[in-house]
Amino acid sequence: MAWVALSLAGLVAGPVACRSDRARVGRATVASDTLVVFHAGSLTVPFRAALDSFRAAHPVIVQDEVAGSLETARKLTDLHRIPDLIGVADYEVFPDLLMPRFTTWYATFARNRMVIAYTDRSKYASEITPDNWPTVLTRAGVEVGRSDPNQDPNGYRTLLTLQLAESYYHRPGLLRRLARDARNVRPKEVDLVGLLQAGELDYIWSYESVAVAAHLHEVRLPSAIDLGRIADSARYARASVRVQGATPGDTVTIRGQPIVYALSIPLAAPHPAVADRFVAWLLGPAGRRIMRGARLDVLDTAVFVGTGVPPALRGG
Repeated sequence: MAWVALSLAGLVAGPVACRSDRARVGRATVASDTLVVFHAGSLTVPFRAALDSFRAAHPVIVQDEVAGSLETARKLTDLHRIPDLIGVADYEVFPDLLMPRFTTWYATFARNRMVIAYTDRSKYASEITPDNWPTVLTRAGVEVGRSDPNQDPNGYRTLLTLQLAESYYHRPGLLRRLARDARNVRPKEVDLVGLLQAGELDYIWSYESVAVAAHLHEVRLPSAIDLGRIADSARYARASVRVQGATPGDTVTIRGQPIVYALSIPLAAPHPAVADRFVAWLLGPAGRRIMRGARLDVLDTAVFVGTGVPPALRGG
């Protein structure tokens, strides 16, 4: 699947250091005990919890940057900025955008599912259910947020879920009605959480892990449409959406499939030894336990795809 061309206007201008590392970030670009991490917004809570724990036993200077998965990949392909670790919310980012020029392998390590998140202040919060949400979300005055499908996998997964919902709930036109207003579209899904908590939005399309970590209420969708179950892969594949293509005026088709996260260490990682140690720990028992504590549905065993996987990771 070809991937979309992205506007780089929303990229973070420079590395963001984790907490106490902010004062030392000036020398972090040359320090051997540095770990530079680029990752999807929905990995923010589990990755930062894991990084904090790892640093307790392996002191390192951490720089992490958050963006939509496609935007994250474009930091490498368009801006030629290379991290030590890249984590994305859609494994296909690696074979379609980053392999083999920037990496020759990736590891799938977690799953997720689509939900509708809301708060006690949301309109009709006391009424919404897994059965009536199409009616609630299309009521006059209800503000629904979603992320940009041209920058964030959650954005195109929202459109796929809505398309699947049209047939599941026998509601033709649901996708058109809920996707036609672009006022509440943001670059990545986690940008919507603050707007929801502030009461500017009534509902947002979210991943389950993000909603739970933010202590939001959620409408748990049927497995037939939530993109969360491998057994429903064939059903998900019936849905497809077209998004902006690689060149102006071009579009590409994305088909529904289960949500699977992946990570890799780029070929030109500036601190590969530190990256190897962290990823081996992250995919091991301690790292899995911490990410699960942050509500991410982590696989019992990571699945490696490609060639050139560091021996320390294969062994783990």
